[in-house]
Amino acid sequence: MEILQIVGLGLVATFLVLIVKEQKPNFAFFIVMFVGCAIFLFLIDQVHAIIMMIEKIAVNANVNMVYLETILKIIGIAYIAEFASQMTKDAGQGAIASKIELAGKILILAMAIPILTVLIETIVQMIPN
Repeated sequence: MEILQIVGLGLVATFLVLIVKEQKPNFAFFIVMFVGCAIFLFLIDQVHAIIMMIEKIAVNANVNMVYLETILKIIGIAYIAEFASQMTKDAGQGAIASKIELAGKILILAMAIPILTVLIETIVQMIPN
């Protein structure tokens, strides 16, 4: 049960941070950063397995891999931006967190434009003249 390990690590870290925060707030922040990164790295194998399953489904469905790669990149940008934003908020820097979220949204939009263009062209071709 991986979720139990993640929750356990999170709870232990929370208790440590609450204890350490009063004497050494900088050290408490490093604990938060370390645990956040550890949880992120702990999930890398699961993310890899999900990507492999999606690629297998796409190959079986005869989907153009360029579109799949773009969609996976968009999903990656969303998760990374969210992770960085939350870590920045934990550091008390809400303004920077907002800028990270904005940058993620703009990058997602920029990457989605080619897919949206193909989608719109396909819909227009389906409409009878």
